[in-house]
Amino acid sequence: MGAAIGFVLSNFTAVLFVVGLVAAWISLGLRGTPRSKQDVYDALLAWFLFFSIGVSYIYNFVMHVFFGKFTASFIGWADSPFQAEVGYASLGFAAVGFLAFRSGWTVRLAAVLGPSFFLWGAAVGHAIDMVKSHNFAPGNAGTIFWSDILLPVVGFALLWLTRDQKRPNSTT
Repeated sequence: MGAAIGFVLSNFTAVLFVVGLVAAWISLGLRGTPRSKQDVYDALLAWFLFFSIGVSYIYNFVMHVFFGKFTASFIGWADSPFQAEVGYASLGFAAVGFLAFRSGWTVRLAAVLGPSFFLWGAAVGHAIDMVKSHNFAPGNAGTIFWSDILLPVVGFALLWLTRDQKRPNSTT
């Protein structure tokens, strides 16, 4: 059981992405039929924002602010006062992600855009650390590195699929 909890907590970005897919599937199932492609895309985006942005960044906030020393160690870095700054930025991203869950397309764009620049910048930092310092710690080179690259791609793809959305305040 401890290993399973450790796996979930160490791979929270991937786990929350999958949870978002399941939540979208459940919400679509509860609607009944018929469902349009637009309904599916909207549900996928809404639940992506809720879990992969909102919940994920709340988790990031807690880990960097309250467990900064542990988090730095997991990444393979020394503890720093910047841990709290990353945590508070994460809290802001979480707030916008939760707001975007039930908002129109423009707010959803903002909820994907900010974290995407953060994640892609973090991916560059992790890659540089892998090359220069040979830091292949799980928090630097594992699931986090790949989700730093891929989650923004998924977010922008879902935004593109919902760009012609007629119902800007639809969520699930």
